[in-house]
Amino acid sequence: MMKQSKKSKTILVIEDQIPMLQILVYGFDSEGFNVIEAKNGKDGLAMALKEHPDLILLDIILPKLDGIEMLKKLRVDNWGKDVPVVVLTDLSDKETIAKTLENQSYDFFVKSESTIKHVVKRVKKKLRLR
Repeated sequence: MMKQSKKSKTILVIEDQIPMLQILVYGFDSEGFNVIEAKNGKDGLAMALKEHPDLILLDIILPKLDGIEMLKKLRVDNWGKDVPVVVLTDLSDKETIAKTLENQSYDFFVKSESTIKHVVKRVKKKLRLR
């Protein structure tokens, strides 16, 4: 088994449902990622622009600033226009999926249809980690 380098990748998890947030943080932390978190879109945007994580896991339904609006604001920033964003949400309607793809989300997971292992695996693939 190959060890990750000492400088692990940083994931920003933006999720307002505490149990889901805890599961995601634990899942990525146990895989060697540095995990930072925010519980609303406004704080998530500020943290993303300050910390420059390697990837953002973003919920859509968030207090203060929803995920779609947060993603739009992120994409205006010079750094934020290129950061990979994985959307994780309870919404699975075509309109929501289209809006996230319009704003260059890398992947889209419906919470009820995804396991943490699957999400971690896809994130590792995006970050080119094995």
